[in-house]
Amino acid sequence: MTAPLDEDLTRLAALHGVAVSYNPSPDRVVEASRTAVTRALAALGVDAATPEATRAALAAADRERAARLLPPTLVGWTGEPAPEALAALPDGTRLRVETEQGETRTSAEGLPPGVHTLTATTPDGRTGRAHLVVAPPRLPAPDTRCWGLLVQLYSLLSRRSWGMGDLGDLAELTAWAGRTLGAGFVQVNPLHAAVPGAPTDPSPYRPSSRRFPDPVHLRVEDVPEFAYVDDPARMRSLLERAALLRDTVLDKGALIDRDAVWELKREALELVAAVPLGPGRRAAYCDFLAREGRSLEDHATWYALAEVHGPDWHTWPEPLRDPRSAGTARARSALMDRVDLHSRLAWLTDTQLTAAQRAAREAGMAVGIVHDLAVGVHPGGADAWAQQEYFAAGMSVGAPPDAFNARGQDWGLPPWRPDRLAASGYAPYRHLLRALFRHTGALRIDHVMGLFRLWWVPQGEPPTEGTYVRYDAEAMLAVLVLEASRAGAVVIGEDLGTVEPGVREALRERGVLGTSVLWFERDWDGDGRPLPPDAWRSDCLATATTHDLPSTAARLTGEHVGLRDRLGLLTRPLAEERAEAAADTGEWLEVLTRLGLLHGAGGGGDTSSEEAEIQAVHRFLLRTPARMVGVWLPDGVGDRRPQNLPGTWDQYPNWRLPIADPDGRPVTLEDLASSPRVHALLEVLRADGGPAPEAAADGS
Repeated sequence: MTAPLDEDLTRLAALHGVAVSYNPSPDRVVEASRTAVTRALAALGVDAATPEATRAALAAADRERAARLLPPTLVGWTGEPAPEALAALPDGTRLRVETEQGETRTSAEGLPPGVHTLTATTPDGRTGRAHLVVAPPRLPAPDTRCWGLLVQLYSLLSRRSWGMGDLGDLAELTAWAGRTLGAGFVQVNPLHAAVPGAPTDPSPYRPSSRRFPDPVHLRVEDVPEFAYVDDPARMRSLLERAALLRDTVLDKGALIDRDAVWELKREALELVAAVPLGPGRRAAYCDFLAREGRSLEDHATWYALAEVHGPDWHTWPEPLRDPRSAGTARARSALMDRVDLHSRLAWLTDTQLTAAQRAAREAGMAVGIVHDLAVGVHPGGADAWAQQEYFAAGMSVGAPPDAFNARGQDWGLPPWRPDRLAASGYAPYRHLLRALFRHTGALRIDHVMGLFRLWWVPQGEPPTEGTYVRYDAEAMLAVLVLEASRAGAVVIGEDLGTVEPGVREALRERGVLGTSVLWFERDWDGDGRPLPPDAWRSDCLATATTHDLPSTAARLTGEHVGLRDRLGLLTRPLAEERAEAAADTGEWLEVLTRLGLLHGAGGGGDTSSEEAEIQAVHRFLLRTPARMVGVWLPDGVGDRRPQNLPGTWDQYPNWRLPIADPDGRPVTLEDLASSPRVHALLEVLRADGGPAPEAAADGS
């Protein structure tokens, strides 16, 4: 059993938002270890290695608090009272506010939304400065209730893809789904830039950069300069190789090979980039360079250096580990051609992302594309290199032990330092959100609970040796609401699993939608039975499954249990696991039958068929008041395989499977668009429609 921490260390930890205990369940408290607490403090620049150091750090913190007139960042909500810190200033304090819009004011009242600079001067001459984030009080709900498709883009191959789905395929999907089916959105996986090198980590949730997209998603033929390549024979050869790569996935059962796709696209894009830009295109590119500034220069420099020194900046020559060093500046100059190439690729990808969202809106989609924001970035990647001062060195984000994973989890992602974020006015967070919102109708935030606190795991320690570190949730939410409202975008928080009390309420208050998955929606505080549809919350995206869960077909047939058994992932006897899964599914089927939702597949009257049951599941979702209803696109063809199986690495082909039919045969975008089974399912969404928009717009 962990010995209790002494009073000084406990107080010091509290001052810096480091938890000394946590509650895995309401009736259980687990104490954090001294190692976890002291190493988390060390990552925040606080020495608590010895009792003497702890007392010195406490004294320093007390002095700093006594001298500080204002915290580094304040939050104001339009129409709500001014921040408490301003009310606590001495009488006679003068305020000066330099607004983001370039105005100067002497009051913090009635400020427009934005991130302003506030200076307070007391009668005795003391001065304090702070960033003042002013945001609308909440995000508006979507104008109308809508339904849409959920898909992992790489898995959606067309007969024009180069071995994995791309932004051309996304534009085609949105145009078809919007115009033909009346869908309101398409949600995709994170399209963040990956860490280069073979083999590349295929997970879209551990990127090199969240700030810039990955050019592997480009449709090369859609780049205007493609038509003017001066070596057409070489380009034809690349196109032929791309066709072979596509055919091995679609026709020969091969896995999606992102590295092979990128190798071909990189060569093709270098040919395209050698074509001079016309005056208008050149002007657009220059505007992009000016808008993105140093962030883009750092990003492109990292990729150029990675080509020479490898994809982990910790192993680079010492001068290059600092993005601001003279050595890095010299290397950037020497590699200017490669830096420009990677800048150009970022621009081209940004352009095609914008085009895909435009295609979605022109197709009549109420929301358009829903992009996904990963929890963090790879420790050796571009963002971690360029923004080192904002990341907690020697720490990794994860999850504490729980009923599903007794060892806890370590996701290998360095966390942001809350103190450095606050000192900067949340600049890197603001810039990240602004970049993502430029070409999206909505943003899904993976593990949205991370806006409130994250489980920090010291490097070299098991996840059990971690502890929670708290963030200023009000500031994180204010920045999110500010940037989303500027873009007119919806925000969806992935709030599945163990959620700290008060988090869902705080998100709801600010207009952030949650995520509700059918199989988890039970009366956990009562009899544990499936929640009836009218008991669901309205402020959510309701779905039958996600990329980390079994497909609906697999769950209905019990095949997900067999898969886990074959991979040695079960913790109980197979018969016991099968019985529990069958009982769970049976309860839901009983509900669907009682509500009269099980109509038969495609009107055929076979109510026992799995296709009919999938349709019934989605009729149920439409009975809930959820503002958004999502259909996992592989469910449309009865795909049995999960895209990702948590707890596996090389035992299962995570993130490398194309959408397939029940027999595992890949299904192309063209096949999906003409599939009677897909149309039968999506006709359920079109025909049933769910509650009227005004009913869905009521609060929860």
